[in-house]
Amino acid sequence: MGNQLEWQDRFNIGVEVIDREHRKLFSILRKLLADRNKDERSKWVCQEGIKYFKEHAMKHFAEEEVYMASISYAGFDTHRRVHDNFRKKTLPALEKELNQSDYSPEAMNHFLGVCAGWLIGHTLTEDRAITGKVVSRWGSLLPEEEQAAMRQMILQLLEDMFQLKARVVSECYGGEKFGKGIYYRMVYGASQQEKWEIILVFEEKLLVNTIGRMLGDQSEELNVMMVNAARFTAQRFASRIGEMFISSDGYEMREENLLSFEQFQKRFEGQKPQFSLLFDTGEGYFAFCAIAPHLVPEQNKGSEKNETAIKAENAMTEVKKYLDKSHENQKQASSKKKILVVDDSDFMRQTLKELLGNDYEVTESNSGLGAIRGITLSRPDLVILDYEMPVCDGSQVLEMIRSEKEFADIPVMFLTSRVDKESVQKVIPLKPSGYLLKTLPPEKIKKEIDDYFRKKSR
Repeated sequence: MGNQLEWQDRFNIGVEVIDREHRKLFSILRKLLADRNKDERSKWVCQEGIKYFKEHAMKHFAEEEVYMASISYAGFDTHRRVHDNFRKKTLPALEKELNQSDYSPEAMNHFLGVCAGWLIGHTLTEDRAITGKVVSRWGSLLPEEEQAAMRQMILQLLEDMFQLKARVVSECYGGEKFGKGIYYRMVYGASQQEKWEIILVFEEKLLVNTIGRMLGDQSEELNVMMVNAARFTAQRFASRIGEMFISSDGYEMREENLLSFEQFQKRFEGQKPQFSLLFDTGEGYFAFCAIAPHLVPEQNKGSEKNETAIKAENAMTEVKKYLDKSHENQKQASSKKKILVVDDSDFMRQTLKELLGNDYEVTESNSGLGAIRGITLSRPDLVILDYEMPVCDGSQVLEMIRSEKEFADIPVMFLTSRVDKESVQKVIPLKPSGYLLKTLPPEKIKKEIDDYFRKKSR
């Protein structure tokens, strides 16, 4: 059983009646995790354990609400709604699934993953807020101050929930790919006209090293149980941020999806996020993106989506399908050379992605600074770099790449419409690996790239 769901001092909020019940709930779930597949009695053991867990959860919610009312806790109504959602929606849906599947191992894992994720997240966010152990709600601030407050709150939540001393890598994360990623989208809103999209991006190893270890799972790969626990922990994470930054009481989660990297990128195409922060946690990268089209009317049209909504009745199936597809894509990508295309033209990036995508793993960036960030997050085998970009042109970007010891030997080909003598001589000292003329037919551009890798492999 290892140290799965072991009680830690950081879970204490300092109110004995609440802390005692938290310890009990952790203990029950820990026992269920250990007993679920032990012998032929596991179904009966799980049935009885779930009844026991439910009774204690209901008792705990009631006692916690009495305590909050006794101290006139300002967040009482919001906190009670979180409890109501779990006891009136989440638990009944999980019990229905257990009964319909005759307590199948998959349904029991789903139940335990959801409950563990919810309990961890709720204890370390909403419950800690009762005694002021996390940041309290603030009113309207200037955009610069909101950015700083959001950044600080996420850093604090990462420390409170996972004991991670994270650092900010970027305050304008552009959706660059990093390692093996899980892209989890939640939609909060009172109406279609006013809504927030929250997208949390986790490097897989971050979830394995945090949620996985808390569940006592020694696997080095994500599984369905870990992802379900992560979903509900993430909901508590996002809910806590929503309390701080979304003032309307009518806001609640309306939809959730697991996105592919391509679907995630499309969320950035039609509208830019109001918050887009990237963190290095020491255990893996984590990104927080928030899109609120109603705050920026000219962006309100957005992009059409075709993601499958996760609901109680399809959660197990959708999470498994997502993981299977993700692992298959990663397996295919691992055998391909990685190319980073840097160009300020959406058309040119898309053209090259379609041209090269079957044979190479292609990622994109629309600026020089984005290119540096992309190289940092996922080292490419080749950079195709537009020479004539605004603000920071190709020669300046290549100079930055060559100035970093870790990146100095990354091959870079210029994509350009200019091959005049002056332009060529200017970058010779930076040792580009070649030039690709934008005026060349697509098949010739592809052939030059194929020939480059063929020669290099010799």
